[in-house]
Amino acid sequence: MAKVLKLEVVTPERVSLQVEINSLVVPATEGSLGVLYNHAPLITGLEPGVLQYRQGEQTFFLAISNGFMEVADNLITVLVDTAEKPEEIDVERALAAKERAEKRLKEQKPGLDVHRAELALHRALARLKVADYKNVS
Repeated sequence: MAKVLKLEVVTPERVSLQVEINSLVVPATEGSLGVLYNHAPLITGLEPGVLQYRQGEQTFFLAISNGFMEVADNLITVLVDTAEKPEEIDVERALAAKERAEKRLKEQKPGLDVHRAELALHRALARLKVADYKNVS
């Protein structure tokens, strides 16, 4: 029997992904976290960034926003606000969001929600990074 895990990525709008994988790396709140077959049960928070998973020799990427992940009995459930595959990312829109967030953080106008601006910047950077993987196999 092959040593595979089941990965489900769920957003409020849809089930973004349901696949069998060999390994996973996610941007957890305490840093990058890897998951392999028979991982100990776990619940953790996720930060905006790049979710990376392997199927055999191929590596795949998703840009995710903040959320949570549960690992139990070789089933990984990722609950996030957004999850985008490389082909779903609008690069021009991501670049514009990055520039807006950088401008807000640089200007620091009164009333600015710095945490929200930083999250927007991290989401945009993750989208741009994942968009670069469109042709990677």
